[in-house]
Amino acid sequence: MRHKVTVVGSGNVGATAAHWIASKELADVVLIDIIEGVPQGKGLDLLEAMPIEKRDSHIIGTNDYADTANSDIVVITAGIPRKPGMSRDDLLNTNHKIMKDVVGKVLQYSPNCILIIVSNPLDAMAQAAFKMSGFSRNRVIGMAGVLDSARFRTFIAEELKVSVENVTAFVLGGHGDTMVPLARYSTVAGIPITELIEPARLEQLIQRTRDGGAEIVKYLKTGSAFYAPSAAATEMVEAILKDKKKILPCAAYLEGEYGINGLYVGVPCKLGSKGIEQIIEIKLTAEEKAALDKSAASVKELVGVIGV
Repeated sequence: MRHKVTVVGSGNVGATAAHWIASKELADVVLIDIIEGVPQGKGLDLLEAMPIEKRDSHIIGTNDYADTANSDIVVITAGIPRKPGMSRDDLLNTNHKIMKDVVGKVLQYSPNCILIIVSNPLDAMAQAAFKMSGFSRNRVIGMAGVLDSARFRTFIAEELKVSVENVTAFVLGGHGDTMVPLARYSTVAGIPITELIEPARLEQLIQRTRDGGAEIVKYLKTGSAFYAPSAAATEMVEAILKDKKKILPCAAYLEGEYGINGLYVGVPCKLGSKGIEQIIEIKLTAEEKAALDKSAASVKELVGVIGV
């Protein structure tokens, strides 16, 4: 039985996620969007690349949710980016409406799926999807920490001129300015980076990680990052479909873990066939805990605006 993954939204993030998933032959892919023609065109283009890639993944683009029926995983990238003059609340309310529409249709055709949320503002959208779906918390997961820690790993590897494969990095908290990169849990071949990088320089790398998305937006001017975000979602898809029991930082609904209750916040999670199979609690210093609480407070503020 082949796996089936639906990607909602055929913009840069969605279409590139479909590309990674198909090229790794993880599943057959359905790319869906409300815009007519775009998912069909991108889906067909990707399907025609498969003989070259020597992959038997099947890809279709559609506007009809009936084509998504019985998906194992649904990756939701749909939503509008923030435009000049638009307040955070405007963005929140618009994307909340889109999420409501999408989750309702996904549920109709794939009631047993696992949801991976990529839409922004990430933590609030994951919480909205969780409340709308009625799923258990293990089946609604936000993609943020994998991306944020990948950015941190990139900067560490460049700084130390080592292979990215040697670098593990840890990022907790909400996706955005308040994220909490944990230097003392980040290592190069098992050596804590705090022993390899001077504190002042390390703080600069942490700040660059926090500003990672904004740095790319500044270069692109009319768009935002999509290669790394879609690769991050794909790593989560792979961990679930292959039941890898892989520990990845994800936005999860906390019920008392880390002293946080009733909120989606980025924490280390074990991902397997059931989705989130365990939330890993690690000991935090008073300073780290304060930073995580601050991050959670900013998520709480956002979910308060949309009443979820």
